[in-house]
Amino acid sequence: MKKKILETMVPLALAAMYAPAALAQDAQPAPTTAAASEPPLPSPNDDPGTTVVVTGFRSSLQKALNLKQQAIGVRDSIVAEDIGKFPEANVAESLQRVPGVILNRDESSGEGQRISIRGLPTEYSVTTLNGAPVNTTSTATIGSAARGFNYDVFASELFGRVDFYKSPLAELTEGGLGGIVDLQTPRPFDNPKRTIRYGITDTYNTTSKHNDPNGFALYSNTWDQLGFLIGVSHSGSINTRSGFEATGGYNSSFNGSQNPVKGNFALALDFNSPLANLGGYTRDQVAKAFLPRIYRFYGSQNERTRDGLVSSVQWKTPTLNVSLDTMYSKLENTRAEQLFGILIRSTATTNRNLPAGATGNNGLIPLNVSIDPSTNLLTGTFGNTTYNGGAAYTEDETKFGYGALNASWKASPKLTLSSQVSLNQSTATSATGQLSGYIYGATSTIDYGSDHVYPSISSPTSYTDPNNWSGFTIGTGWTKETDKGKQARATADLDYDLPAGWTGHLKTGLSYVATIKGVNKRNGTALATAKLNSIGAAGLRSAMTSQLPIDHLDFGAGWPHSWATWNSSYFYSQFDPNAYNPESTFTPSQSFAAEEDVKTAFVQSDFKGEVLGRELRLNAGVRYSRTETKIDNFKQQGTSLIYSPNHEDGEYSNVLPAVSAAFDVADDLIWRASWGKTITRASLSIIAAQTVIPNQFDNSATSGNPGLRPQQSKNLDTSLEWYFKPGSMLSAAVFQKKLTDATVANTRIVPFSSLGLPDTALGPLFQDANGHVDPNLAMTLRTYTNAGEQTLKGYELAYQQAFSFLPAPWNGLGALASYTHINPFNSVPWVTNAGKVINVNSVPKYAYSTTVYYEQGPWAMRMSWNYKDKSLHQDSPRNLGDDLIRWHAGRGYLDANISYKISDKLELRLDALNLSNTLAYDYFEDASGQYGSGKKTRMDYAKYDGRTIKIGIRGKL
Repeated sequence: MKKKILETMVPLALAAMYAPAALAQDAQPAPTTAAASEPPLPSPNDDPGTTVVVTGFRSSLQKALNLKQQAIGVRDSIVAEDIGKFPEANVAESLQRVPGVILNRDESSGEGQRISIRGLPTEYSVTTLNGAPVNTTSTATIGSAARGFNYDVFASELFGRVDFYKSPLAELTEGGLGGIVDLQTPRPFDNPKRTIRYGITDTYNTTSKHNDPNGFALYSNTWDQLGFLIGVSHSGSINTRSGFEATGGYNSSFNGSQNPVKGNFALALDFNSPLANLGGYTRDQVAKAFLPRIYRFYGSQNERTRDGLVSSVQWKTPTLNVSLDTMYSKLENTRAEQLFGILIRSTATTNRNLPAGATGNNGLIPLNVSIDPSTNLLTGTFGNTTYNGGAAYTEDETKFGYGALNASWKASPKLTLSSQVSLNQSTATSATGQLSGYIYGATSTIDYGSDHVYPSISSPTSYTDPNNWSGFTIGTGWTKETDKGKQARATADLDYDLPAGWTGHLKTGLSYVATIKGVNKRNGTALATAKLNSIGAAGLRSAMTSQLPIDHLDFGAGWPHSWATWNSSYFYSQFDPNAYNPESTFTPSQSFAAEEDVKTAFVQSDFKGEVLGRELRLNAGVRYSRTETKIDNFKQQGTSLIYSPNHEDGEYSNVLPAVSAAFDVADDLIWRASWGKTITRASLSIIAAQTVIPNQFDNSATSGNPGLRPQQSKNLDTSLEWYFKPGSMLSAAVFQKKLTDATVANTRIVPFSSLGLPDTALGPLFQDANGHVDPNLAMTLRTYTNAGEQTLKGYELAYQQAFSFLPAPWNGLGALASYTHINPFNSVPWVTNAGKVINVNSVPKYAYSTTVYYEQGPWAMRMSWNYKDKSLHQDSPRNLGDDLIRWHAGRGYLDANISYKISDKLELRLDALNLSNTLAYDYFEDASGQYGSGKKTRMDYAKYDGRTIKIGIRGKL
């Protein structure tokens, strides 16, 4: 019944967005108390004798526009409509409507998670909380040790405002080469009166078909000079994903048989089998046709809960403002995954006397095959295929805590002294395991048809009969990533006068920031394998079920709808990752701790005066920072290659000047320009990492470089902003970043013996009968260095308008849009086998956001479409020899909401997220152009998240 009600209400809500006239006929004037609750928001176009009062989402946009106008540098803001009433449910999803911001979503929950700015990866931005640098991670990024910030850890109701700085200022913390995002928590004197705000919502996902309650409550009050605020939030969601996976791309038997392997993986078809039948194809044609690394179905159910708390105690007088601010958030994420399909990677037949499917006799036999001439995909019937079925379970948790003491004293009418001390800590853990079984030597038919999201697979062998399964394996791991930070800063602000009517505002200060990042990895696979062996194959078969433990998976017509697997109850009773990854399974090669101490001094000044009868505002300053780095990790030493503790130190300093200007060309036209120098410190995962082989099926290794310097950039921005109506703006901006000392990945071929790694670092494919790896085996080693100079260029367009000039009821309409274009930019040239250099973008070449809204009386509606173009996959920065470029496909998301305010105390609200049910996928493009684009054919993965619908109430008491 709930499903039917919700599915009926969504199209009605969307239709209502296009019928403001009909709605307005029944709309009553908004209560006077609602208008009175919002202060007038002036605009430079307002008549001095007119009071303009706006409320709701339009009020939020107007406040943000006012802040943008007042800024000297390039700044955008997102402001809560009222205390505790942030416009979007996720801060990151709010930021994607800021020009230049591209949103990266969590692949499990579909929520906005990280942002990239102006063509730079996510780690090139810095996030501060009330001005103090903070770091936190969650879900799939736990253990990556990358710089960056996961916004999905926090509920948006915990914030009152977000400022986004694209141009550098001396007072802003260094490290954000792309930009700086400052999250600001609410304080009681932001709204100096008693406020109680609440919200209750039921969330429904159309794929998981689950309902989850969400709630929020905030209390704020002031008594003369004392104020107190506290807010709590809870949210939950269950998402189901399903689709196809190749898990690493496509390759041919021809490329895969070469050493070193050309392409993404090794394979060799068994052409010499007596059963082989190539039909009308030559052996060379079949050998050069593409097969996916794995041909399998993926289904998952992701359940998450998020709890948050924000508080502030504030003492405020005309000269003294002191506050104690705290924040806490806890994100729990549980994921169940079902995987089923044919393993194609690492197949070869070198000894046909071995059992079918065994290492050495697992090469696929072409029995009746076909090659698509437009895509070069190899399909048909194959013998000696190996099926893999797995049940994977993961529990992630992130806890974040923050506390800050702030003080500001107005020592005189022109001098203000301020200080802040803060502490923050983020602790994220991930415990995961995967139980797998195999069917060996089966005959299978595979085909894509027209649907590459749900292709087809069939075999005369039963998938549901446990007796057909053997070769059981278990893999498990545990990761903990900790971020600790402490910060202290003191600043002085001084207003002063200059000749010719000019005024100045001097700001200078000192700061100290100490951050510690630790990564602790454990691998309990050996302990779990011992447990698996004690259970035995018969015991594992008896625990299998053909009833898939995840409901409502979407398979398509050509895929099996069930197979033998294990449910979560059995998995956790026998192989709980928290039990089988004790401290004794510590993995030194992937664990480290890194501390960075940064001491900074800055001085800057604003200047304001008139030039040619028009106001000119300037900001000029310089920031000096000194960074000391301390790394504690482990290195293999001695002839036994035992890992021993290792310590390394480093230090460097930077001088970062910055200049910005804003000139009122006309009453409604502002020209801005800024120049400044910024840095981004290299990822700690690269600085502190040791030599490791990430994938035992691939003869490649990576090695870190503790001597990496921070990347530097000289930034130039200029823009023109036209505020042509109240609440309206049209702007165009051009930006350029000249980057030096970029962190660049370099690869070279080295012998296995030079890596200092044990033979077990590579899988059986590279080992002889005694488990040894040839010391002369060619390995592709990826290292990181500082190299060269690069230039990133682009432009941004933005538009915002309230259509208040239209006759009623259309005067409730409004729109905003932004577009960002980035010139081709990638740290490593992509070169085809024929030697042609191809321009690839490591981030989308363009992204845009459009929103249409309507507010009239008690009705409010909004619809947004956000789209980003394709971008290069981070694991495919260069040609691996197969001429295939791995892309994240372009994707767009459509969201909408509608609300009806019965009174200030009660508002009904309906939100619909991902109405487009966007297909998220990666694909491989043939760079030579011979075999099509691959956009809808050679998919690496393709999954649907479903639509999320929220219905609830909220209000203010």
